[in-house]
Amino acid sequence: MNDRTFFGHPWGLATLFGTEMWERFSWYGLRAILATFMAASPAHHGLGLSQETSQAVVGVYGALIYLVALPGGWIADRVLGARRSVFWGGFVIMLGHISMAIPVTSAFFVWLGLLLIITGTGLLKPNISVMVGRLYPEEDDGRRDAGFSLFYLGINLGGFLAPLVVGWLAAGDRWHLGFGAAAVGMALGLTQYVLGRRSLRGVGERPGLPLTPSERRRAVRYVTLGALATALTLAAWAASGTLTIDRFTLAITLVILVVPVLYFGYILLGSHDLTEDERIRMKAYVWLFAAASVFWMIFDLAPSKLLFFAQDHTDLSLFGVPIQPATTQSFNPLFIMIFVPVFATLWVKLGTRVSTPQKFGFALVMVGLSFVVMAVAAQLAGAGRVSVWWLVLVYLIQVFGELSLSPVGLSVTTKLAPEAFKGQMLGIWFIAVSVGDAVGGQTGRLSRVLSEPAYYLVLAAIAIAAGLALFMFTRTLRVMMAEHHEPAMR
Repeated sequence: MNDRTFFGHPWGLATLFGTEMWERFSWYGLRAILATFMAASPAHHGLGLSQETSQAVVGVYGALIYLVALPGGWIADRVLGARRSVFWGGFVIMLGHISMAIPVTSAFFVWLGLLLIITGTGLLKPNISVMVGRLYPEEDDGRRDAGFSLFYLGINLGGFLAPLVVGWLAAGDRWHLGFGAAAVGMALGLTQYVLGRRSLRGVGERPGLPLTPSERRRAVRYVTLGALATALTLAAWAASGTLTIDRFTLAITLVILVVPVLYFGYILLGSHDLTEDERIRMKAYVWLFAAASVFWMIFDLAPSKLLFFAQDHTDLSLFGVPIQPATTQSFNPLFIMIFVPVFATLWVKLGTRVSTPQKFGFALVMVGLSFVVMAVAAQLAGAGRVSVWWLVLVYLIQVFGELSLSPVGLSVTTKLAPEAFKGQMLGIWFIAVSVGDAVGGQTGRLSRVLSEPAYYLVLAAIAIAAGLALFMFTRTLRVMMAEHHEPAMR
């Protein structure tokens, strides 16, 4: 029936909720075991990479996931439409997990699987959120916000369950069984998506601005030339005998760092009919972008550096119940589900008394303090083990920072975006995550010259210094952002 609802929302939200929950199950499930699988020796059915190299791979993998959201959104808008983009994205993701689940010793299927997952996520991730927004009438902001809150719950529910299930299945070196569970999760999401397609009522059926025949030919030509140039470059590099995984991840990191520099340069140095106020707001946004990149550089070490610490230096037991290293990846989504309502209420009550730069500064100080705690835990562990409750505390502190930066960052991005770039700026926000993930992956190299406690303290110092700088320049940034303080009502 047409009046069927999902907690008072259009039934199409149930379809998208379930699809996204299972897609996140597959994403977080893979992420929870990827680094430890890569660092496990071939005798334990792993790839035998060093922990530093594994950290770099996981960092670049996460970075590319966010980077490809830009072309994925473009393909939906100009070629496929959101609905088909989500379907084909999910299908390619499933193929990627199946590739990784093939129980062979060759690493080829692992790298192929990661490439397929990156490609598929670029199609699915940005476009399923667009479809959620289009389920509601343009003027129905209140219900749309509530719908996105439910959708966000699905994301974190999948993120909470995945490490528990996949980590348990992969225990005892059964890595490919864990990867297979991620494939099953994506298959369930696709099944729900196909069965519930009628409830979407035509949302995302067609591209918003289809390519003209001449534009299509030009796009095909550019993509073909780009793919050919990339293939030839990699072939020449491999033939030289200097291509290694470490150098490859470093090269990708450098490319990712160039992207925001070129993009902000394009916006600020071109005319684009920007007003002077828009240029000033964009200059303020550059500093918030840099701050967010520092935050994600540390925060997204959870599936690599902190996972290795859980495996090698903690007593994996909660309330007397043995757990897997991957289980520690469930702490963050659990705390998110608990504290999202608290922080949503807090920001409403505080109103404009706490500015965006102050929220970002608080987030950076929190993530920095979490690594001060990690330094203490690493010092106490030495060559032995400490309680896993140290990691619980670390993730709790980090969640306070995440909830002060992530949703606020999305909001301020739309607020500061120049009129000519409104549709593109959310993609730029995700590039901040991409930059942070890529650079964070490269910080593993510091472990070769620093002790474990020193490694954590160096990153903590960077984050805390960046946070304090934002506090110091809050007044200046607020003026640039036109974010004026309003006194509280008495």
